[in-house]
Amino acid sequence: MTTKNKLFILHEDWAVVALGALVIAVSLFFYVVPVPHYKWSSTEELLTTVFNGANVLTLVIQLLFVLVVGSLGALLTGKSLRNFVIGFPAIYVLTVFALVLAGNTFVKSLNLEAVIFSLVIGLVIGNLFKLPQWFRDSLSTELFVKIGLVLLGTTVIFSDILKAGSLGLIQALVVVLSVWYFAFWLCKRLKVDDELTMMISSAVSICGVSAAIATSGAIKGDPKKLSYVISMVLITAIPMMIFMPYIAAYFSFPQQVTGAWLGGSIDTTGAVVASGTLVGEEALKISTIVKFSQNVLLGIAAFAISIYWSYNKTAKGADAVEKPTLKVIWERFPKFVLAFIGASVLFSFFLSPETAAGVKDSLKNMQNAWFTLAFTSIGLETNFKDLFKNENKKPLYAFLIAQLFNVIVTLVIAWLLFGR
Repeated sequence: MTTKNKLFILHEDWAVVALGALVIAVSLFFYVVPVPHYKWSSTEELLTTVFNGANVLTLVIQLLFVLVVGSLGALLTGKSLRNFVIGFPAIYVLTVFALVLAGNTFVKSLNLEAVIFSLVIGLVIGNLFKLPQWFRDSLSTELFVKIGLVLLGTTVIFSDILKAGSLGLIQALVVVLSVWYFAFWLCKRLKVDDELTMMISSAVSICGVSAAIATSGAIKGDPKKLSYVISMVLITAIPMMIFMPYIAAYFSFPQQVTGAWLGGSIDTTGAVVASGTLVGEEALKISTIVKFSQNVLLGIAAFAISIYWSYNKTAKGADAVEKPTLKVIWERFPKFVLAFIGASVLFSFFLSPETAAGVKDSLKNMQNAWFTLAFTSIGLETNFKDLFKNENKKPLYAFLIAQLFNVIVTLVIAWLLFGR
């Protein structure tokens, strides 16, 4: 028997706003979570620095803190609290293992970050072993990523948002419009059905999983088709997340251009964060802001798709779709972006430099912990077989070709806007 909260359930984005604010408030007014040490270069240093008593105690304190925050998230979003409390320690242990691997000085010299190790570890376990459904249901990937993004706001100066955000919005408009229509045209040429066409076009051009879900909601799409599109998004995001930063490094792209390219090309917000982390702090900030600029367009896109589907694609015998209103735009808008901006405003204008410096390292560590936890979860819940269950491979071909078009177009636009 699982314990679920049914009396007070928040949308995940609002839950993230509350949880992100809670983490920041606790750090500012009550308790600064200590930062664990992960750096080591030899077995002796690993034992004496990483696995000594004091550092292990710090890891336990961090576990308890994120467990409490994650448990509140489970309660607020209506998930099973019991399943989360039982399953989360295993996710945390795998994540710490990834952080320890990434802390090796030789690994750091190869520019391999913890998120890559956590993702690979999760993928190996998730694809080689049959995990119980209760454990898979307890994974909270989006929640982890979004909490990390809210904390990222504490390190982003608001002037950077205004500068990169205006350029990011221009890039987002051009990319979303051009890539969406190309994907739509391509799906029609390949005779992909209407529901998949809408989901694929939105997923490739806007923001991956969130866009696919929003589009499916706008057209009341088939859940199985939505699952298929999400599988394509997640699986293709993995090689893009890993290889695009190295392509940028090989050709010596500036960090701003690389960040804009990653933020505009990679479909999932978490993968954008991971790839930006591989490049550097500036690339991480720009990639996140550019991705946020695309996320802002999600509500408008869902509104436009609702209009299109309502007046042109009402299938025979289908239920009436939700009428497009301003309420639809607000419902599709990613609320956690407001918390990211709020955190940036707080640390840019309202806190003294001394106060901000006192919590900077702790919040940065927590941000990294949430991101790494998210990618352990992504690996655990991603099954490569899901991509090939659909006998008709045309949607896959359409998605891959549209994604390649997206990568090329976004790079060109990123150079024009951020390469000056």
